[in-house]
Amino acid sequence: MRKTSDDISETLGLNSSRNGRRLWIAAAAVAAIAGAGIWYFVQTTGPADAVQYVTTKAARGDFSVTVTATGTVEPTNLVEISSELSGTLESVEVDFNDTVEVGTVLAQLDTTKLEAQVQVAKASLESAIARVAMAKASLDDAREKYESARDLDARGVTPHQAFLTQRANFVRAQAELQSAEADQSLAEANLDLYSADLERACICSPIKGVVLDRSVDPGQIVAASLSAPVLFTVAEDLAQMELQVNIDEADIGRIAVGNRATFTVDAYDLRRFPAEISEVRFAPETIDGVVTYKAILTIDNSAMLLRPGMTATADITVAEISDALIVPNAALRFAPPREADPDVEDERSGLLGMLIPSRPDEAATGDDKTLWVLKDGVAQEIAVRAGDSDGRVTELLGGALTEGDFVIIDQTNE
Repeated sequence: MRKTSDDISETLGLNSSRNGRRLWIAAAAVAAIAGAGIWYFVQTTGPADAVQYVTTKAARGDFSVTVTATGTVEPTNLVEISSELSGTLESVEVDFNDTVEVGTVLAQLDTTKLEAQVQVAKASLESAIARVAMAKASLDDAREKYESARDLDARGVTPHQAFLTQRANFVRAQAELQSAEADQSLAEANLDLYSADLERACICSPIKGVVLDRSVDPGQIVAASLSAPVLFTVAEDLAQMELQVNIDEADIGRIAVGNRATFTVDAYDLRRFPAEISEVRFAPETIDGVVTYKAILTIDNSAMLLRPGMTATADITVAEISDALIVPNAALRFAPPREADPDVEDERSGLLGMLIPSRPDEAATGDDKTLWVLKDGVAQEIAVRAGDSDGRVTELLGGALTEGDFVIIDQTNE
C-alpha cells in the first residue's frame, strides 16, 4: 500500500515529538546534578565554623581512691546445732530471736530408754563391786593358807604336795581378783557411756547468743545418722558482726588489712556504715569464670540495725591523695577533630564525592599520656604522666602542665 504525502508528514511529526520529550528529560537530569555539585562546592568551600573550646583550670586538690565490692553481713560466730543421738523430741524450749546462754536447754529428747540403760549399768557396776569384794576376801584367805603351808613345808611337817596346792589356790585367788576388778572397770565405763548419752539427750547451746533459726517441733523424730540434721542456728553477739565481700582479682593487689571502708544496705539507702578490713584470704573463688578473693571487714552493730544475710555494697579506700595537681578525666579523653587528608579528598572528588560527601568532623581518640591546653586562644597538646584516679579527676605526676592552665575538655562549633 502506498503512503500519501499527508501520511508521511504525520509520521514525521510524531517522531519529532518523542525526541523532544527525551531531550527535556536529559536536560533536567543534567541540571539536577549540576545543582548538587554547586551546593556541595558552596558547603565545602564556604567559611568554616568558628571553634569554641570548653575549658577548666588545672588545680590542686584532694581525693580518695576506692575499690567497690559487694558481699553479705554475717555474724562473727555462727553455730549450727545438731543432735548426736537419734530419738523423739520431747520438748523444744526456745524459739526464733530468743537470747540464750551457755548451757541453755534448746530441746529435750525422750529419755525413757536412756534412763533404763543407765539403771542397768548402775546395777552391773554394783554387782561388779561385790565380786571384787568377794575376790579380795578369797585372796586374803588364800594368802594366809599359802603362807602357813610354806612355813610348815620349810620345817618338813606337812607333805610338799599340800604346799603346792595352797600356792595354786593363792595364785588363782589373785587372778580372780584381777578379773573382778576388770569387770568393775567395764561396768563403770558402760555407766559413763549411758550417762553421757543421757546428758546428750539434752540439746543445749554451746555459746551465748541469739537463736536465728529453729527447724524442729516437739514430737519430731531426729535421725542422727551419717549427716546429722541442723536443729538450731545460734549467732554469737550480733552487736559485733562482719561483712564478707568478694574482691575482683584486678583490685586485690591494692587491698590490705587495715583499709577503711564504708558500705550501704538496701534497708537503709541513705545511711553509710563504717567498716575496716581485718582479713584478706588467699583462697580464690571462681564463679562463672570470674576469680575473686574474700575479704572480711569488721563492723559495729551496737545499734542492732544490721541483720545477718543483708546484701551490702562497700567502698574500700585504698589511697588518699592530698594536695595533688588534678584535672578532670574528660581532659585526658579529649582530642580535637582530625584534619582532612588531601589524598582522601581527591579520591572522594567527582560525581561520587558529590553524592556521598566526606565527614570533616571525625575526631581522634584521646589517651591518658597527653592532653590539650588553651594558650593565647590556640589549642596545644602537651605530654603528662597520669597517676591515681577516683573516676572523676586524675592526679598528674609529671608533665608540662602547671596549676592554673586551661585544659580543654570539649569543643563546640558556632
